[in-house]
Amino acid sequence: MSAKPRIYILIGAAAAGAAFAAAMLLMNISERKQEARERYVEVVRLTEDTVDPAVWGRNFPRQYDSFKRTAEMTPTRFGGSEPYSRLDRDPRLKRIFAGYAFALEYKEERGHAYSLQDQDETARTRERPQPGSCLQCHASVIPAYRRAGGGDVLKGFELICAMPFREARKLVEHPVACIDCHDPKTMDLRVTRPGFLAGIKALKKSQGIDNYDPNTMATRQEMRTYVCGQCHVEYYFAGEKKLVTYPWAEGLKVEQIEAYYDRIAFSDWQHEETGAPVLKAQHPEFETFSQGIHARSGVACADCHMPYMRQGAVKISDHHVRSPLLNVERACLTCHPVSAAEMKARAEAIQERHAALLDRAEDALIALLDDIKAARAAGAKDQQLAEALKFHRKAQWRVDFVNAENSMGFHAPQESARILAEAIDYARQGQLAIKR
Repeated sequence: MSAKPRIYILIGAAAAGAAFAAAMLLMNISERKQEARERYVEVVRLTEDTVDPAVWGRNFPRQYDSFKRTAEMTPTRFGGSEPYSRLDRDPRLKRIFAGYAFALEYKEERGHAYSLQDQDETARTRERPQPGSCLQCHASVIPAYRRAGGGDVLKGFELICAMPFREARKLVEHPVACIDCHDPKTMDLRVTRPGFLAGIKALKKSQGIDNYDPNTMATRQEMRTYVCGQCHVEYYFAGEKKLVTYPWAEGLKVEQIEAYYDRIAFSDWQHEETGAPVLKAQHPEFETFSQGIHARSGVACADCHMPYMRQGAVKISDHHVRSPLLNVERACLTCHPVSAAEMKARAEAIQERHAALLDRAEDALIALLDDIKAARAAGAKDQQLAEALKFHRKAQWRVDFVNAENSMGFHAPQESARILAEAIDYARQGQLAIKR
């Protein structure tokens, strides 16, 4: 065969190969586009009574696979999900919480998979009577509210809050689950917790917005924070019925919440050493985050703690909810054009500085406790110590507001530093009041 026919054959073969490759590429692109259009395949019908995440996982296997990883226990330098004893690491807390259940046991929280189990096992519920109110955030409880209230969630919420914890615990099976954040028909994000719904309504009213309903009035990006803010908040149990209440009627800042508590004359307990009526901060992540640069820039909780990920052509939120420091590349670097090492170093520098400030604030608070105890031993009466006890309440509230918030200052660095500076100042003012 001459050279020309061979060339024509080679050209024809190359053209056929290129055409085949192009056809395969187009088919692959078409398949990927179709895959991306399919939100999910409905294998089972989900309803308002479908609580078990494993059932949701049949329709959403990708999300469920990552959700199951919340059972992993991975520490960070100032938190994570390893259940160490805070009382052992910081013995000052035993005195700071003297007379309160947190002096019995205070462990670092584990992931969502353990939210109900940890509540079952803590000495705070085993050795002290607690109300069913705890279940609002530690369990997938909305169907139980509905059953207890004869179809009325709010009525059931009130009834279960008033029950003893062990009695109410029999009404639920699962920790925080898919149904707590998603509508089972549309999969849209939603707020379900009655405490949050009442709290955000009161907050918006203080800002001049009446009858606010996040499920109809919030943007999707706001909802990506609100679904987390349902539980990662400050709250208290109001009245004899122990109704879970968010103290937001005057605002989210530490002094605004304090003003609310002062106005209703609320205290969590009377301090065993000083006799001061003091407050226990719960875990005010939502309140603190709302004062920070990320919130002001329109970033949502889910952007950092549940960043988007791709599996094939499908883009989903990573349901392995965890510290962004364990996932810096996807949690941080999509916005911050620096290396992962640099980003982590920046975050940990903020935390280190706040840990040092917190250490000084706790020392100042302990010094105030010592001085009040000494004054009582010397015969000082409540009336003489009234000013010092007010400063104890103010200092303790601020120390605990930062200590109980699970970012060691990162969610709002300047705000957290301001709060700790005030804590130190109030503690020292309390000491001066005793000398006067």
